Amino acid sequence: MKTDHWFYGLFQSAPDLITLLLPAEVVDLGPDDLGDALYRFEAPELKAVNHRFDGVLWPRGGERGTPEHPVVLLEVQMHSKVAFHHRLAAQSFRSLQQHPEVLHMAVVVVLPHRRLRLGPAQLPHQLQEFLAGVYWLSLEELGHQSGLHPLISHLTLPVLSKAELRPAAQQILQPRPDLLDTVVTILVERFPHLTLEEIIALINLLTDHLLHTRAEQDLIQKGEARGRAAEAAAVALRQLNRRCGPQNEAVIARIQALPLEQLEILTDALLDFNGPDDLTAWLASHAG
Repeated sequence: MKTDHWFYGLFQSAPDLITLLLPAEVVDLGPDDLGDALYRFEAPELKAVNHRFDGVLWPRGGERGTPEHPVVLLEVQMHSKVAFHHRLAAQSFRSLQQHPEVLHMAVVVVLPHRRLRLGPAQLPHQLQEFLAGVYWLSLEELGHQSGLHPLISHLTLPVLSKAELRPAAQQILQPRPDLLDTVVTILVERFPHLTLEEIIALINLLTDHLLHTRAEQDLIQKGEARGRAAEAAAVALRQLNRRCGPQNEAVIARIQALPLEQLEILTDALLDFNGPDDLTAWLASHAG
């Protein structure tokens, strides 16, 4: 299941979600602070090693970060990868090299669970010290907590069992009906073999949240639009592989997160690309 672009889109639309995931000693959040005002989201590329973070959350109060609101390097790792620990350390310090103004930083890794194999059994002492300071957020553990904020419950949808999805959806949508579209989006991606109608039935949306026919039609239309966008992204990526070479996971996720209109523009523009630098420039000017 490819979920990186979903996480990218979620943190892009709600960057202050990071304040709900980190402990109070890392991010000092007051009761009235939440509201997408503390952080802005980026996905910078580390060009020297061709690595891109899944996200960097910059405090709006200053680029250096503070003890209360550090700069947050965000990585989503949903599968085992034995070289991950080394890569995480390398790109974290490479990011500091590129941004020497940063004084306070937190590294956050979102995992489906803690059983992933992300490195060899024996690690250098210096790497162990770095990893001890990383915040490892297990979606499985989050999903077993009660009284979660709706945005945090939203994060657990990729790892919950089918039996747990319906009550989880109710917990998210009762206080936040505006999250209906994103709930359906992640379930469509998680269960590609199910139709949109089957997914709606799976979490009982028809009876609990779609109060009239117009709402149902709107949801179906959005699902169809996402299907067209997925097809356009697949076409663009195939052409980019020919023009610019294979793309890394972060670039693929970023392209898959583009709306249909921008994907159509990209498909036309890439016909004039001569290499990966043209794609980097295009994303910088069109994808935010």
